[in-house]
Amino acid sequence: MTREQAPPRAGVGKLGLCSGCSYFPEYLNSLRCTPGDACIRAHSGRQIDRFLRQNRDEAEKYLKDIFWERRAIAARYAAVDRIFELKSDVDEVVRRVVASRLPTDQLIAMISDPDREVRLSVAARLPEPLLLRLIDDPDYLIRATVARRLPHGQLAKMARDSEREVRKVVATRLPPFALHMLANDSEPEVRAVVAERALPGLAAAMLGDPEWWVRLAAVANAPLEFLPPLAHDPEIEVREAAQARLAESEAV
Repeated sequence: MTREQAPPRAGVGKLGLCSGCSYFPEYLNSLRCTPGDACIRAHSGRQIDRFLRQNRDEAEKYLKDIFWERRAIAARYAAVDRIFELKSDVDEVVRRVVASRLPTDQLIAMISDPDREVRLSVAARLPEPLLLRLIDDPDYLIRATVARRLPHGQLAKMARDSEREVRKVVATRLPPFALHMLANDSEPEVRAVVAERALPGLAAAMLGDPEWWVRLAAVANAPLEFLPPLAHDPEIEVREAAQARLAESEAV
């Protein structure tokens, strides 16, 4: 989308006087603004932010400003109950600020926002009972965020997600007794996470995985009686890991 253009920069005279500014001279004299450094009329996010940070009581006046950056910065400093209308602002940066500040019970209205960063904020803050609304989000980063926050009892719903990175998150959080759901995942990176956390029986089964780093991860959790055959594993790291565990058990 094309953002609206900012209005022209405020005129600043040689003596630092902002011509036509409604805050002049009161705010200048009381050090509540500084031309070139903290100025609400400047075409500079840094200057606008510094002005509103010092004068938060003025932020509400700029929530409907024509300049997107001024609205976004005003939304950062205005009282939360004054920014509700900006949930549907035309600019995604404004909506990102709103999503980061809204009370959690207001976030459901932004669950289908077209901007990924907005939905990421929603996914990070949405109350847990509502997170299932996002498990089919088209963006895998949103789904991964959901997977990191879902209660354990709901995680199984995401074990067949189409994206490897989401399934890896699920594998790191599933209770060990439920990891069998991902033990035959098509991606070895997912299976390796499973092997690292597997209970002994599942770990023993994964010693025969076709990928050596999955077998290596399974070595640490498999019962000792299943390790001797790995002395002939084609990968030296797997052989050495199995031999080291066996040697430790004999030394005890």
